[in-house]
Amino acid sequence: MKAPVIFLLASAFCAQAAMAQAPNTLTKKEKKDGWKLLFDGKTTKGWHTYLRDTVGSKWQVQDGAIIFDPTKPNSGGGDIVTNDEFENYELNLEWKVAKGSNSGIIFDIQESPKHQATYETGPEMQVLDNIDASDNKKENHLAGCLYDMAGDASVSKPKPVGEWNQVRIIQNKGHLTFYLNGIKTFEGQMGSDEWNKMIASSKFANKAFADFAKVAKGKIALQQHPGSSAWRNIKIKQL
Repeated sequence: MKAPVIFLLASAFCAQAAMAQAPNTLTKKEKKDGWKLLFDGKTTKGWHTYLRDTVGSKWQVQDGAIIFDPTKPNSGGGDIVTNDEFENYELNLEWKVAKGSNSGIIFDIQESPKHQATYETGPEMQVLDNIDASDNKKENHLAGCLYDMAGDASVSKPKPVGEWNQVRIIQNKGHLTFYLNGIKTFEGQMGSDEWNKMIASSKFANKAFADFAKVAKGKIALQQHPGSSAWRNIKIKQL
């Protein structure tokens, strides 16, 4: 009697696997609830390199993911940003990095020649190999943290290098909530006294960041930084 039982269990497992949601797709319920894909799994449609019209060659689509490949020619770099701006929303995505790699999710970006980099105007959720990346010395520089402003090792729990991490960023009327792998890594209100104190204690207090985080609306970026990063299941729901 053991063989039929094993066969049935194996069949059930295979059926469950077949029903698992494919990457870069939306279920009927997600579509009904207003979710939209920002990455179709095949192209970089909907994105461009910051202050350019196209996506640089260091960004490639491979195996259903957007890959940043630092080995490509230097001229093909730069952060990539969404063509559209977003205000009140929930953003979900998955990322993984190679050993020693560093990147970030930057949002509320005001794209203008006045600002030469995405991070001059947009706050960032850090993406990092906490173990081997060089930018792991400050706790609020660890994966999932509000970069250089808030967070520490107690909430930064990325998966091992090479595994996919799940991100949720919720912004509603300037109220931010970050989750990394289901763990809340930050919650706070942009423009509040506490927020302004965090800025005053960060690199963003420098006059070069005079327009940093002034508007709770803007474009979303995936950051070029040392090492390789991969991104998939990038989807957004406007609130």
